[in-house]
Amino acid sequence: MRQSFCPLPTLLAGFVAVLVGYASSAAIIWQAAASAGASTTQIAGWMTALGLAMGVSTLVLTLWNKAPVLTAWSTPGAALLVVGLQGATLNEAVGIFIFANALIVLCGITGLFARLMKLIPHSLAAAMLAGILLRFGLQAFASMQNHFLLCASMLLAWLIAKMAAPRYAVVAALVAGSMVAGLAGEVHSETLSFALVAPEFIAPHFSPALLLSVGVPFFLVTMASQNAPGFATLQAAGYTTAASPLIIVTGSLALLLSPFGVYSICIAAITAAICQSPDAHPDVAQRWRAAAAAGLFYMLAGLFGGSITSLMAALPGAWIEMLAGLALLGTLSGSLYQALGQANERDAAMVTFLTTASGVTLAGVGSAFWGLVLGGVSYALLSLARRT
Repeated sequence: MRQSFCPLPTLLAGFVAVLVGYASSAAIIWQAAASAGASTTQIAGWMTALGLAMGVSTLVLTLWNKAPVLTAWSTPGAALLVVGLQGATLNEAVGIFIFANALIVLCGITGLFARLMKLIPHSLAAAMLAGILLRFGLQAFASMQNHFLLCASMLLAWLIAKMAAPRYAVVAALVAGSMVAGLAGEVHSETLSFALVAPEFIAPHFSPALLLSVGVPFFLVTMASQNAPGFATLQAAGYTTAASPLIIVTGSLALLLSPFGVYSICIAAITAAICQSPDAHPDVAQRWRAAAAAGLFYMLAGLFGGSITSLMAALPGAWIEMLAGLALLGTLSGSLYQALGQANERDAAMVTFLTTASGVTLAGVGSAFWGLVLGGVSYALLSLARRT
């Protein structure tokens, strides 16, 4: 009987994992969808589809493996889409989702994941991600100029929580910013809605230039910055789950639901760690229950995707920009550290970083792709020079 009981801390761990996931990423997904010209209703449909997809995949994988396998959307991938989808149509965005998710499924079926990651120096992949994320950090602090009180209160709440309870720093910034925006009369309550919003089917359109400039970097970022850390977190917690089946299941579900706005489903790392910790359950064999609870909370959040989206629309843009910047600060600093950690790879990594951050478009292909190309050429030539 005890084995079937889900204690309150276990249930709470699942709830907190979902809360942290939404608090740290929903604003970025909103920006990505808006970049492609999605309406508020269409974005609400995306949030509904994403929540339900993550709930189903988390429950299936957790119950199947009897391990805390939590799934998530790709936050770095969404950050890339904010930049890459500028000027693109929703149909072209869906084409990118299908293309990238098909590559992920192919990696799972063929076992190419590990081999593919070895072809790209880790420092260059980290530099590309840092270049993509730089604009979010700059945008967050630039928003202080016109919304100082709002942004400063969010930063202060984030810093205090970082000292006391680092895991909830983004949640603290979210709450503080919401309170200050409400007190300042900056919340447009007339846009709030609690209606259920069904996902809308969007026919794909495949643009070769966008598939190359956005689809390929999006695929690489998702695999290197989301799935790889997710597996590492799972293994570090003592769970020896096979990688390929997880990639196939998450990639296939994302591929199936891409026309409804499910741009990615990945193995979670940060939020999964909440469900994999001793705080979730003292027995390592029972921590899967926290992930199962998270799956149910994901599905519940998905049903209220319209409410989450209307809340985003009601809050000022500076709130979204600051929250996104703070949520990605750790990923940005970690990426820069990894990119510049090896002295003999530092120059090539800087070429990748600066090219990606520049936003340059050449032959219709975006900066993330050219960052990898120029960084790769620099890496090869400098490595050759060191050997001769």
